[in-house]
Order: sequence, then C-alpha cells, then structure tokens
Amino acid sequence: MRAAGVEVRVFGEVMGFWRRNMPVGMLLRSERPGSHIPDPNRALTLDRFEAEFGRSLPRRVALDDFVAYGLWYQRNAVPEVDSRRVVRVEVEGNRFRLTLDDTEAVEAKRVVVATGLEGFGSRPPAFAQVPPDLAPHSSQVRAPDTFAGLRVAVIGAGQSALELAALLHEAGADVELLVRRPVVRLLSGRDRFRRSPFRKLVYPPGEVGPPGINWIIELPDLFRSLPISLQQWVARQAGPVGGAWLRPRLVDVRSTTGRSVVAAKETAGRLQLVLDDGSKREVDRAVLGTGYRVNLDRLSVLAPPLISSLRRVDGSPQLQAGLESSVPGLHFVGAAAAASFGPLMRFVAGAGYAARAVTRRVVASPGKS
Repeated sequence: MRAAGVEVRVFGEVMGFWRRNMPVGMLLRSERPGSHIPDPNRALTLDRFEAEFGRSLPRRVALDDFVAYGLWYQRNAVPEVDSRRVVRVEVEGNRFRLTLDDTEAVEAKRVVVATGLEGFGSRPPAFAQVPPDLAPHSSQVRAPDTFAGLRVAVIGAGQSALELAALLHEAGADVELLVRRPVVRLLSGRDRFRRSPFRKLVYPPGEVGPPGINWIIELPDLFRSLPISLQQWVARQAGPVGGAWLRPRLVDVRSTTGRSVVAAKETAGRLQLVLDDGSKREVDRAVLGTGYRVNLDRLSVLAPPLISSLRRVDGSPQLQAGLESSVPGLHFVGAAAAASFGPLMRFVAGAGYAARAVTRRVVASPGKS
C-alpha cells in the first residue's frame, strides 16, 4: 500500500504469535517457494536474507530462522511499526476509531485486521471443563521438553498435532496420537517431481492441497467464483495433513485412528479420557492439536456492535473483492479470509495475493488513508 501511495500505520507485535505460540524445534511445513514473504519488488526473499547474513538455510526452514527472517523483513519493509496493541475498533460515522493499549485513540478511513490465528484455537467439547494446564491447545505448548517423562495424548491429525507428537516423543514423553480419521494423512509425491521440468506445472508455489486441487487453491479469485458447496469440498482436500518428512519421526509414536475422545475428567492431577468405543486412557496431559476455528465473536479487538453488523459464514467474515467485509472499509487477511478466498489465505504463500487485492481496493476507492 505504501508503494501505491497509501498512508499506512501498522500496530502490533511483529511475529508475536510465531515467537510466543509455536513450539521450540518446529519446522515450516511449507516448501521454500511458498515461504518467501512477498514485497512489491520481490527483493526481500529468503535468498536475499541468506545472502545478507552469509549463511544457507536448510531445506526445512526452522522456526527460529523464520522468525529472524520475518523481523529482518519488517526492518527493511515496514521499519516504523508501532508496537502498541489495538484493543478496540469501533465505527464512528464514516470512519473507524481505534483505541490503543495506552488509551490513545486514532482514526482511520480503513482498517485491515491481520491478527492471524490468535484466539481461535479450537477446544473439543469433551475438554470444556478441563483446565488448560492439563489439556493445553497446541498453540500453548512452547517448550516440548517440559513434558519429558509424562504420558501424553495428542489429539488431532493435522501438521501441528503430528509435529508436536514427534517433538514430545523426541523430548522424552510417552506419546499416543488419538486421531478421529481412519488414517493419518501425510503429504507425498513432491520429491518425485523435484528435479522434473514438470514440477512447476504439478505444484504451484503455495503447494497447498493435492495436485489439481492445489491450482484452484493457488488462485483465490477462481476459488471464490465456485459454488459454495464446491468451495467447501476443495477446502476439505487441503487438510488436515502433515508433512511427509514427519513419517520417520513418527515411526515409534503409538497411534489410535478412527476414535474420538467423548469425555475427559481430571482425577488427582491426571486425566482420564473416554473414547467413543468405550475404551479409556489415563494420561498426565492431553495436547489438543485440534486446529483453529475462526469465530469473530472471539475477536475481542472488534467492538460488539461492529461484530454484529458483519455478514458472516460459519463464524468467519463474508468478504468481497479486496478482502473487504460487509462493513465498508473493514478488511480481513490471513485465516479470517479463508472461508471466502480459500485455504491459501492461511499460509505465508497467500500473503502476496491478500496484499495486492487489498491495495487495489484501497487505491480504487475515494480517500486512501
């Protein structure tokens, strides 16, 4: 937007969710082509980051390296980020009023909500009465080594659940995966095409979803043009799934598939889990790798009257061109845009489309700031 002449102010903690909520030892699931943070000149790539610091990153980008890359990107692209947190967004007339954490208020004609996954962790109903310290969501497990010696049930079958199961096992925990699906899905096939001249035809940069479907996901405008039922089917093909490179790390991890936890009860500081076949598990901790579910009612930064005025699709904002909501001037990017523009919005690879689409909308509208 700045390159297009738009006056922009950015608030918040840079890479905050990555630094506070991702587990030590994590690797990016995304392949390298889908891990570059885009910029107008395509200059702030992982390759440029490596060249500037005189080092080569491994094929699987580690959490710490990606955080360092993100901070380097910010220093070069948006150096004037205001680290204060926006605590409330309200509509006042034809403008928005933003209240910051030090009580200062600022006004804007447009607001882009880019708060990511924070606050959207999904907890199954069976764990509603269980304290978070006994059954933390995967986004609350920062240090896997603190689980050493404990018996742990990991619930889920997506990347976060599978990688945490591997990390906890490697840290010395006794781990069992409990998976609702009949099988654990891991990505495969990419290496067969890695040196093939046809690789770019089979796998677009984002590489989200299976071949064929991945090109629909790679083109958010195409995804948005599909009938709702077809959009939902395409979205289901993108997950939950883990990276193929997790396969050898999960060989020694017990897994029970086709089973759901229907009840969880604390007993003397431990958990008793009841599965849908009547079997039970006694564990020290249950880690909920149960993903994220966007629900604007849980986005405390938006004032309740503003939330109630938004058109929604199953909790997510219903977005139009430019990722603009039904409230003129209010845009959503990231996971909150996935219901309207597809699974690519949940990944780094989707940031380029989102940035360009929002910018086009802002520039085409009267009053850019």
